[in-house]
Amino acid sequence: MAEKIASWGADVSRHCTVIAATVALALLPIGASQAGSLLDILKGSAKDDKKHDKSAAHAGLSKHVAAKHTTSKPHHVKLAALGPANLPHSAFKLTPSACEPAKFKIDIDVGHTADSEGATSARNKPEFSYNLRLAQQIAGKLKTEGFSQATLLVTEGKAKPSLFKRVAVANDSDADLFLSIHHDSVPDKFLEDWEFEGQKSHYSDRFSGYSVWVSHSNPEFKTSFAFAELIGKEMKARGLQYAQQYTMPIMGHYQHELLDKDTGVYAHDELVVLRKTAMPAVLLEAGSIINRDEERQMDSAERRDTVTDAVVAAVKNFCVPQAAPSAQNAARP
Repeated sequence: MAEKIASWGADVSRHCTVIAATVALALLPIGASQAGSLLDILKGSAKDDKKHDKSAAHAGLSKHVAAKHTTSKPHHVKLAALGPANLPHSAFKLTPSACEPAKFKIDIDVGHTADSEGATSARNKPEFSYNLRLAQQIAGKLKTEGFSQATLLVTEGKAKPSLFKRVAVANDSDADLFLSIHHDSVPDKFLEDWEFEGQKSHYSDRFSGYSVWVSHSNPEFKTSFAFAELIGKEMKARGLQYAQQYTMPIMGHYQHELLDKDTGVYAHDELVVLRKTAMPAVLLEAGSIINRDEERQMDSAERRDTVTDAVVAAVKNFCVPQAAPSAQNAARP
């Protein structure tokens, strides 16, 4: 998550450093409140390290990407190529871009497996099928935008072993970013019974919305958080609402830290795919498939397009930040 910069004069560098420090202070994360967790199957033991500094995250991003592209390793992942992801606009305004889309590596992880399909929707469809379809669309869109070294990560196997398998593949890929695609459900205690097409099923219309997740235990937490914010901002900009139930006491042990109350970025330090990956990592719950109305929306091409566009926009802004307006344009009313 970083960008290449042309050589600047010493005076300009000192000036930008002052600006960067000022903006970084303004970007310190808001006070955290309790938020929720995901399915237990994604969990593993972890240590909490909840001290974070968003300004350091943004500074670390450039170092992370620049270092990887100056000492790059062979790409060993034998999977489909995808595209990059992004950090907050502010992060890139602090340091000119060094990211080349064609060289930027992002692993798009399809949550769960064909053998362990994750949650079941209100209409008895497996989460894995939703994850695969959306991840494939995001991959294709990223490719058309020039991110040719993105990788679609599809893992085989049962439950927890598959989590460590995908982490191993991701770490071996030497990617710049890891994004895991999921669709949300609710704890069993909130489920209600109903019948769909002659089959018994379960639903919960009580909760809906997307959520974005990071782990303090990830070695690139600050950069992960910055990218997660970009995704949340793009989802919100397209009229989508984040899932707020994870802030509620009724969630019990499914509560977790809410890092950004505006964009729906949560912290969960026990998710294997976030805490064990060596690169910045984010998990996106694209929406709830246990909510009957939202399941229909998630099953539509229109909603998939919306989520795909949000992720791709975040990736592009992360890798290729918008240029600052010229003095002439800035002077215009």
